[in-house]
Amino acid sequence: SAFKSRFVLVTVVRTTQQAKTVRFHHVAFDTTGDSFLAGDHHGNIYVFDISRNRFRLVQRTGQACTALAFSLRRTTEFLVALADYTIKCFDKDTKQLVSWMRGHEGAVSSISVHSSGRYAITTSSDTAQLWDLDTFQRKRRLNIRQSVGIQRVFFLPLSNTILSCFSDDSIFAWESDTLFCKYQLPVPDCGPKISYKAFAVTRDGKSLVAGGRTNLLHLWCLDSKQLVRVIQMPTQVRTVRQLEFLPDSFDGGASQTLGVLSQDGVMRFINIHTCKLLFHMGSHDDAITAAAVSPNGRHVVAIMDNGSINIYSVQSLTQELNKPPPSQVAVVSDGDTNQELSNLKVKVRSETVQRPAMSSRRTQVKILRPPAVSTADDKENELPAGLNKKRLVALLKAFGEYPAKYRMFVWRSLLCLPENHAAYSSLTDKGLHSAYLTLHDKYPIKSHKLQRGLQRVLSALAHWAAIFGEVEYLPLVAFPFVKLFQNNPMLCFEVVATVIVNWCQHWFEYFPNPPLNILSMAENVLAHHDKELLQHLVDCGITSQLYVWPLLETLFSEVLTRDEWLRLFDNIFSNHPSFLIMACVAYITCCREPLLLCSQKQDFEYFFHHRNNLDMGAMIKEGYRLMSNTPADIHPRNILSDFTPLTKGQYPVFNHYPEFIVEYQSQEREKIRLQEMEYLRERQEVSALRADFLRHQAEEETYYTQQELLQKAEEQRRNILAQEEEKLTQQRAKLAAMKRELKVKELQLLDASRRRFLKHQQNLRASQIQRLDQEISRKVITRETAAAVQDLEIRQMELEAQRRRLEQVIYTLYSTSSILLWLVFAFVLQ
Repeated sequence: SAFKSRFVLVTVVRTTQQAKTVRFHHVAFDTTGDSFLAGDHHGNIYVFDISRNRFRLVQRTGQACTALAFSLRRTTEFLVALADYTIKCFDKDTKQLVSWMRGHEGAVSSISVHSSGRYAITTSSDTAQLWDLDTFQRKRRLNIRQSVGIQRVFFLPLSNTILSCFSDDSIFAWESDTLFCKYQLPVPDCGPKISYKAFAVTRDGKSLVAGGRTNLLHLWCLDSKQLVRVIQMPTQVRTVRQLEFLPDSFDGGASQTLGVLSQDGVMRFINIHTCKLLFHMGSHDDAITAAAVSPNGRHVVAIMDNGSINIYSVQSLTQELNKPPPSQVAVVSDGDTNQELSNLKVKVRSETVQRPAMSSRRTQVKILRPPAVSTADDKENELPAGLNKKRLVALLKAFGEYPAKYRMFVWRSLLCLPENHAAYSSLTDKGLHSAYLTLHDKYPIKSHKLQRGLQRVLSALAHWAAIFGEVEYLPLVAFPFVKLFQNNPMLCFEVVATVIVNWCQHWFEYFPNPPLNILSMAENVLAHHDKELLQHLVDCGITSQLYVWPLLETLFSEVLTRDEWLRLFDNIFSNHPSFLIMACVAYITCCREPLLLCSQKQDFEYFFHHRNNLDMGAMIKEGYRLMSNTPADIHPRNILSDFTPLTKGQYPVFNHYPEFIVEYQSQEREKIRLQEMEYLRERQEVSALRADFLRHQAEEETYYTQQELLQKAEEQRRNILAQEEEKLTQQRAKLAAMKRELKVKELQLLDASRRRFLKHQQNLRASQIQRLDQEISRKVITRETAAAVQDLEIRQMELEAQRRRLEQVIYTLYSTSSILLWLVFAFVLQ
């Protein structure tokens, strides 16, 4: 059924023969904007041609669709995601199945097609997959942690960039060919959490709008990677369900009109620059659940709450969108800069634009202000992502640790990680370093993922500097960070490298021995602050290599719990590199009482390699006390330089170690490796020869065993054959006897038959003679003529002669048969 009104061109309702309404679920326009696909609850796919006012059924899938795409390079083909987690490609003209793509383990929520129409990205809650639509083969697969779901992954228009948006509100941009991470958009830390659910990008790919579970919209400029505006929708909007830009003939791809579909079923169209509400579609009684905007901006197709489809004419909704743009000539006039800056924060009101007045009440929307002119000290404390080190340290001292949710973000900012993707890739492309091929033998880890991650990070460090292929305790230093950053190996590598460059200064000058200079610094600080404890250690024969070095080479990971370790490194990363040494001394002084009770070396070894009861807050406080109260002449700050971040683009050269020792060890290691390879080769040859010998021996034994078995089998077969022949002979004898018996019976039967035949013939002749006699008697009695009597006499004579001949014949036959019978009997007896 259909009806026309001022705004709605047509309403499409799908009904069954029982007059039940079948709900439409998804719609998708083609590249021209004149046709669109619609899928209903029963799995029927229809194509609607708006320009020709026609529609037709193009496919029956048999199950509900979860997403549609109609902008492929081959214009007759379309993609449909089904409820069984598969994606099928059909041809709308031939109605044939073109391809069937599998791989998702959950329902596909969206399909994004590249502007060329060659590639497509399908997204479910747990993964996103990149498909080549020429071969319909999967090119890439994005897997994430279970705790962080995927909201949406899509192509940016007119580019090879992929945007991925996750449930933790993080937004990353990737190069589609290499999957190189280009950038991450900054998300405000303060203010209400938006929980992004809906996204929209302008046709030129330069602006991104995101909304979620509030009435706030975030507008980014993708060229500058900055959040340029926060838009507050009217109070009726509590949740943003969908965002769609409305193309305009005069905007050159930089769309200004944004459609915002909220939880009340109303789609409001606003100007993102003036924040003026232009028009709206839907109402509380006639709510919209989803919508699609045609690429030419002429029509909007909305799926209503009752399951029908409304097709709206944009031209009839507003006249302002088709007006030519205003003049580009502007008059410069004096104005209040602060007032202009406050315009970054705007609210959308019905039909009007209202800007916040100066008031003592704080608005819920964050005002974005450009950075003010800062002093040299402020510049020194400025960190990436707009953080300030002084404020972070003040926050740290107030709460004792950074928020767990933002800890990794704060660490990345404190360490100023450069995120050198290309440089890191050049290190990982070299593969696993020979020094860590058998890492699992020395450091077995239950998790294979952690084992591989540790191998990759250590190999990259060894390729970066040769000494890291020789340092035996490097896995102990890197493992805590590998466990924290196991899902981002590049950040893990840069964190470890930054720790080595700054907090492990002068560690390798006495390689392969422990850093005696660093241990001496810690011993001097301990001697200044607790002479009694140091004297006890000396009296027990315990050196700094036993009570300081185990803490440093493991970075406290053996003696602290996870939470304690994170809390400690919040403070280490926020202070001068010398704070690590002070933390070692603080740990020792805070544990002075149990240490004073120890006297055996093995007790001290156990103490510094296992967890102990410790007040982490007191230890950190003691560390700050040592930092401030240690005399300058023994303070590690005099030896250790200030924090130096890794350089952008390429990682710095690391050569703070005795190169000749490392080279000698490397040569010796290579020599040993070659010897091991030669030994392994010879061992392999010996093993091969032994295996051949054993194989030949086994084959020979098998041959003789088989021969014995064959001989036994042959003897058994011969015995069986002899038995069968004997049985056959017996059976033949029985058969011959049976044949003789049967032959005798046959002869007897023949003789009895012959006698019965002869008797029958005799009886027959006798009856004939009797009849003749009776006839003769009758004729005599009747006194026949003499001629008749004579004839009868003649006839009697003839009959007598015939009788005699017959008797003679019978006698002859009897004699002959007797002779034959005796001959046969004689033959049988023979």
